[in-house]
Amino acid sequence: MSGTSLDGIDVAAIATDGRRHVSPGPALTVPYPAAFRDRLRSVLGGVGPRSDVAAVEAELTRLHAAAIAQFRAEHPDLTVELIGFHGHTILHRPAERRTWQIGDGALLAQLTGADVVADFRSADVAAGGEGAPLAPLYHAALAADLPKPLAILNLGGVGNVTWIGSGADSSEDQILAFDTGPGNALIDDWVRRHTGRSADLDGALARAGQISAEHVARFLQNSYFDRKPPKSLDRDDFRDAMPQGLAVADGAATLTEMTAACVTAAQRHFPTPPREWLVCGGGRHNPVIMAALARLLAVPVRPVEAVGWNGDALEAQAFAYLAVRSVVGLPLSLPSTTGAPHPVCGGRLFEAPR
Repeated sequence: MSGTSLDGIDVAAIATDGRRHVSPGPALTVPYPAAFRDRLRSVLGGVGPRSDVAAVEAELTRLHAAAIAQFRAEHPDLTVELIGFHGHTILHRPAERRTWQIGDGALLAQLTGADVVADFRSADVAAGGEGAPLAPLYHAALAADLPKPLAILNLGGVGNVTWIGSGADSSEDQILAFDTGPGNALIDDWVRRHTGRSADLDGALARAGQISAEHVARFLQNSYFDRKPPKSLDRDDFRDAMPQGLAVADGAATLTEMTAACVTAAQRHFPTPPREWLVCGGGRHNPVIMAALARLLAVPVRPVEAVGWNGDALEAQAFAYLAVRSVVGLPLSLPSTTGAPHPVCGGRLFEAPR
């Protein structure tokens, strides 16, 4: 998994039947070299010559192959039967029936010697769905025995939430999912622009700053928050919300409050309020974000580790799970998670050379 935060590659192994049985295994995070991160950032939006995108795609695929090789070397007793390869989203415009994840599934299969499932989003978008978020069915499988209603929040570059309630049939949960708004992306971009650092580590800048209530209120007037889900975002959809005229620490504090505020706004779309929120993704490492969420949501907000999950590996685990669902012909998305008119089984299988 290469997420919208552009920080690196998460590798995770699970054993699963693609349904309720999930047994998480080891995981590994491999940071991107700074120079490659800049090259990847340069093709976001699908800008520039196709040859530049193709070169970045090939390099991204080889970096994934190297990460898998490192993972295998660290876990020699683990047999890899199938690889789910999300690639990296550089453009997401579902209203235009466009989504673009770079990553060469055929090349990864050749380099790793394992079958690869890639291109997870295209089928859903072609069917009329948002193509995102795709982790909700995995969240529901993990949360099968947890008290509900429950909200699972992923704070990567973009935030997304999975609301899970108990269905009339005890064997089947209700699921609603959508993107909440900016996650870490605007904070990271602000910090990078003003300090050269990649992120506001431990929320140090935000903690030193003052929140601009005026900027937050203006941000929350965006029509996206009133749109009924399912709905999804591109990483740069809220680029214009970057605050102007603020000191560096005040901007970080304001953007951090914006991230929490848009999660709070998401609650208006839930069928019933959740008993608690479980948070995964890089944002859960920021204590200022977590404190803001707890203050604004007024119910328990805990990192997913509190229920025994690995929040750094969860998204990578999800695409391993979806890869299995793809090859056995099960849906990867539902009308209530992406807005597709019917459950959609996506993904493309790239078989390794035999």
